[in-house]
Amino acid sequence: MKLITYRQNGAEHVGALTADGGGVLPLPVPDMNTLIETMTLTDLRSAVSAAERGAALALSDVELLAPIPRPRQDVLCLGMNYLAHAEEAARYSADAFRKERPVAVYFSKRVSEAGKPDGVIPRHAGLTDRLDYEAELAVVLGRTARNVKAADAADCIFGYTVLNDVSARDLQTGHKQWYFGKSLDGFTPIGPCIVTADEFADYPPKLGIRSFVNGEKRQDSNTTLQIFDIDHVIAELSQGMTLKAGTIIATGTPAGVGMGMDPPQFLVPGDVVRCEIDGIGSLTNPVR
Repeated sequence: MKLITYRQNGAEHVGALTADGGGVLPLPVPDMNTLIETMTLTDLRSAVSAAERGAALALSDVELLAPIPRPRQDVLCLGMNYLAHAEEAARYSADAFRKERPVAVYFSKRVSEAGKPDGVIPRHAGLTDRLDYEAELAVVLGRTARNVKAADAADCIFGYTVLNDVSARDLQTGHKQWYFGKSLDGFTPIGPCIVTADEFADYPPKLGIRSFVNGEKRQDSNTTLQIFDIDHVIAELSQGMTLKAGTIIATGTPAGVGMGMDPPQFLVPGDVVRCEIDGIGSLTNPVR
């Protein structure tokens, strides 16, 4: 199932996309967090089946929002989780991005409101001159997780979505930590939907991941190339730390970001960034 949050007549609703992707089946829950926290997969299938007996809305007639517009907790992120990206980051700033890392690198993003799949990436002129993009697979937890074993991590996953980990590189390198440079308003477009975990034949899913700037392909990789897999990440993060249902974990970006180019190419007003992952969909966000 592909689940979305949308706005119609000023109100937010949750729905499932029709099989052809052009329609929306309204679901009887107030928001996506509530759906994840209260509905089993069986409940969800029953609700979608019931909605199919009614009239679907045209997707073109609603405003598509981030699937979880206001996450319960900060988005948890994994840094340097593709070898080629770790290498390009170290070339850009060896001081801020050390290439050899024996353990996973975690940080978080403050998200007051997640960006829409077609929403604007704000330029934040005067605050940053080095605006960058990062296409990432995001994992959405389906139950509260604490002290989870790696072998049981898959049972915690509700689904997957696309996330652009927009970054202000000058703030990131200047502060020698990543929270501020990753957390400005509008820096977390998510969507266009959450695809439930049961839709994927493989686990962890083997998905092509790409990004484009103004139609030029910048990133082109596969989630199988992650250094630390999803099982490891959930098991490690849940040791002594409670991850609530609905928690979003961004699993890192592959090589091809702006700071990794020679010379670096950062985003400017008028640029359009598209991030896409096979089997999920794409984000298309202009910079203004």
